[in-house]
Amino acid sequence: MFQTVVFYDDMCYKMSAHIIICRLNVTMTMKNSRIENISALAREKGIIRPRDLAEYGIPREYLRRLCDEGVLERQARGIYTLRGAETTEHHSLVQACKRVPKGVVCLLSALRFHGLTTQAPFEIWMAIDRKARLPKVEGVPLRLVRFSGEALAEGIEQHRIEGVDVNVYCPAKTVADCFKYRNKIGLDVALEALRECRRERRCTMDDLWRFAKICRVANVMRPYLEALS
Repeated sequence: MFQTVVFYDDMCYKMSAHIIICRLNVTMTMKNSRIENISALAREKGIIRPRDLAEYGIPREYLRRLCDEGVLERQARGIYTLRGAETTEHHSLVQACKRVPKGVVCLLSALRFHGLTTQAPFEIWMAIDRKARLPKVEGVPLRLVRFSGEALAEGIEQHRIEGVDVNVYCPAKTVADCFKYRNKIGLDVALEALRECRRERRCTMDDLWRFAKICRVANVMRPYLEALS
């Protein structure tokens, strides 16, 4: 009878050890799967945020773990990339658009993107809807401007940079915006943009007239446009 009890205890011990090992294997498999999913997501999107993990059911704490393990790199609060990932000269635009996905790169930042100015703005200029809630953004220097109607919706180009869709106003729209906000950025900047835009043939006169009317600066731009005709 004593021997039977010892045999039973031994079997229970072996079964418990087997269950523990199975659970550990399942845990490791889930962890590896989550790491692979996050890495694939970072490669696809270029930049990932904690909310990007929600649809995969992955806890946000994995981002911190992967940073500690050297897989990811924290660029700013809530902004992560693969460690060692190649970045472009427009990396700051990518970060800004990831933070404000409905915003559009405008004014000085759009001029810089299109190569139409010698200005090198420290802040990223972005247009948002006049009624939009002001986003809380940390770690990325932003200068937000409120647009509405056609002035917000027209002339948007979408560029894929570092795996992120970056919305930028086209050259002609940007020039018109610069004249509209000439008191903020300077008339000399707007004139430089207009000259460069025409010299490099980045747009037609019709494009400039169209956006001048949309931005309600046709009368302001008229003498400069006529001088270039």
